[in-house]
Amino acid sequence: MSKLFGTDGVRGLANGLITAELSLQLAQAAAVVLGHNAVDGGRRPTAVIARDPRISGEFIAAAVEAGLASSGVDVYDAGVLPTPAAAFLVADLDADFGVMISASHNPAPDNGIKFLARGGKKLSDALEDAIEDEMANARLRPVAGDVGRIQRFADAEDRYVVHLLQTLPHRLDGLKVVLDCAHGAASGCSPEVFRNAGADIVVIGAEPDGVNINDGYGSTHLEKLQAAVLEHGADIGVAHDGDADRCLAVDHEGTVVDGDQIMAVMALAMKDAGKLKEDTLVATVMSNLGLKIALRESGITIKETGVGDRYVLEGMRDGGYSLGGEQSGHVIFAEYATTGDGVLTGLQLAARMAETGKSLKELAAVMTKLPQVLINVEGVDRAAANSDEGLQAAVRAAEAMLGETGRVLLRPSGTEPVVRVMVEAADTGTAERIAEELAATVQERLSLEPVA
Repeated sequence: MSKLFGTDGVRGLANGLITAELSLQLAQAAAVVLGHNAVDGGRRPTAVIARDPRISGEFIAAAVEAGLASSGVDVYDAGVLPTPAAAFLVADLDADFGVMISASHNPAPDNGIKFLARGGKKLSDALEDAIEDEMANARLRPVAGDVGRIQRFADAEDRYVVHLLQTLPHRLDGLKVVLDCAHGAASGCSPEVFRNAGADIVVIGAEPDGVNINDGYGSTHLEKLQAAVLEHGADIGVAHDGDADRCLAVDHEGTVVDGDQIMAVMALAMKDAGKLKEDTLVATVMSNLGLKIALRESGITIKETGVGDRYVLEGMRDGGYSLGGEQSGHVIFAEYATTGDGVLTGLQLAARMAETGKSLKELAAVMTKLPQVLINVEGVDRAAANSDEGLQAAVRAAEAMLGETGRVLLRPSGTEPVVRVMVEAADTGTAERIAEELAATVQERLSLEPVA
């Protein structure tokens, strides 16, 4: 298992983990692993690079570009654009691979490097491991005319905007939309797309200065969006995160509509249009049980995957499915994108409102969210969570008590030193009681503290 790469590239404190030296080395290794097919075919590899507006992205991008060009890769610098735009442009340009520099919804001091394979697809674990292994080998050292060139990808944003507008099933004339761009990568393109689609727009969180990304705005801080929707009498509010690969929404009453509800609305819309392959939605085990209940009643099956949009993508590819996503707002439309795209998702959701003449509140009402309680238990042996028989017996007892009106999910975190206990039930009191009981059992049976 790769140690440097996490669930979505390499991410950490800029100038802490993500240094100029590491960025250069990663780029040089990626040039070998992701560019070898071009070299074997007798041509020079090409790569697209984009970044979010964090101040550290400037020196990291410079280091990555230096690493690629010094290894014989021609680089197309797309500037500040969302992650899904980078993925689209890799495919649109028929580049060999891409690089996105972003830490997504993390605060400004963090940054990250994410590689995209040919076609704009996320890398497999095997390719990430290969890049990490290659970092220990000698660098490519082409000379003279064999070094790569770096050029500005001048029409990158225009290409992406045109692509998004071409996906539009219905114009947005008559809709008032508030956009919260998180002072992030979508600050330029999202307002342009919605404006060109016919919406009357109000924009907040779209003045990036390099250090204010995700600071009180965006999909992790919805309060300002809720207030703006009410203040301006808008029909819908759309919130992106820093790299705009996710979307959460707010209805005209200021109520949050999360990724599960967005997927419910879009799954039904696509089924009506005959575009929902196998009448199946791909979602993670963390999606609310209410989503499964609502879609089952409409003849739609949910295929569950592990937590993380990369696993959703794998599930979609394996079954050839057309729609998938996460509760956090990563929604993937396979017909138009190879990754979650927050601008695309907001556009499709608003178009469904315009097409049906229904409010977002009416559309989202198709799904009733069951109360969900999540407790993170610290200081325990994560490795034993799925094998401890006493703990598993307690889980089975809780599941039997809940029956079809709820569920239990107990899993070790892949990113934090905790065991997550999630319980859904018909009412909040029951969910809280069972979650607290199971959390206490986890602490009792798996504690790393020495017994007195």
